[in-house]
Amino acid sequence: MLAPSRPARTLAPRLARAQLAADPVLGPVVRQVGPLQLRPVKREPFEALVRAIAHQQVHGRAAEAMLNRLIALFPGQDFPHPEGLLALPQGAIRGCGFSGAKQAAILDIASKSVGGLVPSRTAATRLPDEELIRRLVALRGVGRWTVEMLLIFTLGRPDILPVDDFGVREGYRVAAGLDAQPKPRDLAAIGEAWAPYRSAAAWYLWRAADLSKDGRFKAPAAI
Repeated sequence: MLAPSRPARTLAPRLARAQLAADPVLGPVVRQVGPLQLRPVKREPFEALVRAIAHQQVHGRAAEAMLNRLIALFPGQDFPHPEGLLALPQGAIRGCGFSGAKQAAILDIASKSVGGLVPSRTAATRLPDEELIRRLVALRGVGRWTVEMLLIFTLGRPDILPVDDFGVREGYRVAAGLDAQPKPRDLAAIGEAWAPYRSAAAWYLWRAADLSKDGRFKAPAAI
């Protein structure tokens, strides 16, 4: 018999900031950026995944327009339920502007939600990060990065470092004063020192990349 899973940890902003402020690379970033403002949006994983599919490879406004047309098919609902999407006439999702590939991905997510592979938000709290990643990357159109974004921005998991993310690696490059971005596996090794607050570290690295893009990042002294 399996032992019951422990509840998932949640982000503690003050503790995260305090720990990261002591890091030789992240400390200056923390001081430039200020308080951690990572605020997850509490949605069901099903909705978060459908929204992620909508935003893949299109402008944000176009994605939101398609989503709004989809939601309009279900008056009185903030967001469609998976059963409702599966009951739509063939081609209805395409009629909202989604490509054939995105329609197939959305229907797969809906089907796997009804079948229990995609957990409810409550059920997800009982599953560890790697188990959620393992389960959800099996979905059509969903990769590890998409699941990592769900873990950080929907479920509020505190210890996720998306090392394949360009912005995270670019943030580390500018924060450390490097000529080139670290490779994902190298950043994963570096990031072990930021546990158990690697989600906060990612957020600060994104901010460093944003500041650098705008020409407002203060270059670090030699480390």
